[in-house]
Amino acid sequence: MTGEINSLGPQVAAAQQARGAAMTGALVQLLQEQPDLLAPGETAKGEVVSLRQVGQDIQLLIRLLQQNGRETMVATSANLPLAQGTQVLVSQPSANQLSLTLQQAIASNVATLTRLDTRELPLGTLVQGKVLTTQLQAQGAGLPPLYRSLVSLLNTAQAGATLAIDSPRPLPLGSLLSARVMGDQQLNFVPLSGRQDQMAIAQNLSAQQNRQASLQGLLSAMQRIARDDSQPADVRASLDKLLGSLPDIRQFGDARQAAQALGNSGAFLEAKLFNGAGVAPDIKAQVVRLIAQLLPNVPGGVLFTQNNAAVAQALPGMLRSALGALGQVAPRTPPGGFPLPTRLLQSTEGEDDLQHLLRLAAAAISRVQSHQLASLEQTGKTPDGNLQTTWQTEIPLRTGPEFMPMQVKVQREETPEQQADPERQRRDPLEMLWRIDLAFDLHPLGPLQVQAQISKGALSSQLWAERPETAALIERELGDLRARLVARGVNVGELHCHQGVPPQGARTHLEQRWVDENA
Repeated sequence: MTGEINSLGPQVAAAQQARGAAMTGALVQLLQEQPDLLAPGETAKGEVVSLRQVGQDIQLLIRLLQQNGRETMVATSANLPLAQGTQVLVSQPSANQLSLTLQQAIASNVATLTRLDTRELPLGTLVQGKVLTTQLQAQGAGLPPLYRSLVSLLNTAQAGATLAIDSPRPLPLGSLLSARVMGDQQLNFVPLSGRQDQMAIAQNLSAQQNRQASLQGLLSAMQRIARDDSQPADVRASLDKLLGSLPDIRQFGDARQAAQALGNSGAFLEAKLFNGAGVAPDIKAQVVRLIAQLLPNVPGGVLFTQNNAAVAQALPGMLRSALGALGQVAPRTPPGGFPLPTRLLQSTEGEDDLQHLLRLAAAAISRVQSHQLASLEQTGKTPDGNLQTTWQTEIPLRTGPEFMPMQVKVQREETPEQQADPERQRRDPLEMLWRIDLAFDLHPLGPLQVQAQISKGALSSQLWAERPETAALIERELGDLRARLVARGVNVGELHCHQGVPPQGARTHLEQRWVDENA
């Protein structure tokens, strides 16, 4: 889409009017009547955790925090869009309505932008965004139609901010846009061409990484609750079954069992579903089933019933937000790095064990999806024309009574000649270039990373240990490791061990593929 978008004085005034309406107590409709949500005269703190447009209606998902510490998620329908993160004071004048008053002291942190800071976004900067809402604005007689859209910025220093844009045509909801900064209140749309796939992956990867948390927290909570007789028997049985299905670290000594563990790590769930294969042992599938089982057992679970179609449509956003995993677990991290950082999800005040387990499970799903999206981000053509394919995942391994998540990244690189070879499928896979990265924290050795490369059948490897004593121990054992590999017929090149972590070099830009964020 090309064309010029102006957002000058009228838009600024309209935005101020919208904020003024919210401050005076805008009424929103509850999608599901809740007569006893708030007592007469009671006010609760609220936060807009997601918004979506359905026809001409704006649906807001609001998290309420009452004075007694109770937290509730409510789905509402409003006339005016409020940016995600907006803080409001909420009261309930009737069973099917809420009154929202904007908290001015906090509003500036999440206010919709009506002009760009050209110090941070100089003229000519390419900005990318996703359309959240589009509404026709009232115009005087004889004036052309004007549409106001809220657009979530996906890149630059303003990533995550919401931008108000006026345009002569409605912007399709959910569409991805690319525009150049022409002034503090002027953008020029440019054709997306090949950027759309890259934008989609970058958007989803950034979102998922800011919702994810380490698998170790989920595994520890599952073990604890499975032993707690006060918890529902069916939940404990499901936890025992899930924990019992996880592979043992000793299985990685067998190639077939190692491949099976990789296949059930969750990275290939969608491919299995597409091909009609069984998904029973898949970790991601099991955690999704656990979430479905936990929802009726936690306060507010009625919000997630299938009877309410509008709420069901908002389930992914509701789940992420209700579990407190919407970018609030820890500071944002750059997407696409390996390994994913350790990220702990702490219990919140008034949260019981099952509620916390539910949040941990949702954060674990986001972590698996972060690996999947990172795989897509790093799959495509390199600048020299080689085809790079990446598989990135994480496998929780049983190590005695405990569990150790191991992050795995496998990359295959083919030259143009290898891609064009008609005998490609029959040739030895080891003729191609392979890279394998592992990252894990093994007691008592501490955090370890392994980088291995196989080229034309020859293996070389670099090992990294954060603890000096572990690095020294591994260095002493490298000679024995080389001898054992040679005895198995492996052509061994360089083997080295370093103390610290691998340097993070520049990432290769690749042509990207589309990912549906609703999948």
